[in-house]
Amino acid sequence: MLKKAKVLKKGDTVCTVSSSWGGAGDADLRFRYEIGKKRLEEMGVNVVEMPHTLAGSQYVYENPQARAADLNAAFANPEIKAIFSCIGGSDSVRMLPYLDWDVIIANPKIYIGYSDSTITHLICHKAGFTSFYGPSILAEFAENNKMFEYTKDWVEKVLFSPAPLGEIKPFEEFTMDYVPWKPETQHIDKKMIPDRGYELLQGSGVVEGRLLGGCLDVWEFVKGTDLFPDKEYFEGAILFFETSEDTPSPDFIEFWLRNYATMGVLQKVNGIIFGKPYQEKYYEEYKERILKVLKEIDSNIPVFYNGSFGHNEPMCVIPYGVMAQLDCDNMTFTILESATEE
Repeated sequence: MLKKAKVLKKGDTVCTVSSSWGGAGDADLRFRYEIGKKRLEEMGVNVVEMPHTLAGSQYVYENPQARAADLNAAFANPEIKAIFSCIGGSDSVRMLPYLDWDVIIANPKIYIGYSDSTITHLICHKAGFTSFYGPSILAEFAENNKMFEYTKDWVEKVLFSPAPLGEIKPFEEFTMDYVPWKPETQHIDKKMIPDRGYELLQGSGVVEGRLLGGCLDVWEFVKGTDLFPDKEYFEGAILFFETSEDTPSPDFIEFWLRNYATMGVLQKVNGIIFGKPYQEKYYEEYKERILKVLKEIDSNIPVFYNGSFGHNEPMCVIPYGVMAQLDCDNMTFTILESATEE
């Protein structure tokens, strides 16, 4: 069972980090960072940067030790109550040799991000405390014109309240629009389209388990490393998996999941919820491959599809390690407890 981070309160100081891609500090994207920072401040917190948050993409890429130093310092600083990821990327895993595990383990606190931030979530998981799969500063906080209400509501509900979170209803509308991150396009509203809601791929009844997951693409980086969760954490878990904007081919989904079956991971869990594929590419093909692999191991566990998290606009926030429920009869995904504590 993971420890829970302290709930955020108005007036708290939080920090931003560039633990993967360093674009927040690039001249052409700094405007976007400042918008996201301002939106976070409007939630009632004081936002500060770590020393290398805005060092720029080239420096951040070349210096994974500086990224790790920022993360270590953020956990060590008692004035910083939460850590917000600026953006994902592809190489957070390069920080691992430089982490101060004693500091991280001794200072559980809120960490939030998605995509390549899955690496930092697994760091938190290894350190023994809950973290939060949710929006980043450059993308969702800095959304054109304003944050999506669905995203904003979930950030406030999950991070600023110690109450049980309850049902995560799927968003009613989402967008597949791509708008370049430029000052002259920041005012363009994205077109919203109706969502399909959750789909039940297989299973019946009601199952419960502790949440574990993230971006499937990024989980590939940690297979065979000490960062990969111990098998005990998969026992009775509910996995939440999603894929990135790189839209991996259905073959890769099949290969990755078959590997988890070979490791015995899929046989241990109570259920899985998959996020909506980015822009719904391979929407049907992914379903076919998921069911194919589960059939190979004669698994009838409940599997929900088209979840409103990960590489989607808008998105909810999913806490690691807390008890959740999949109800196949009523098609509900529910967080049964709080994700933070006073």
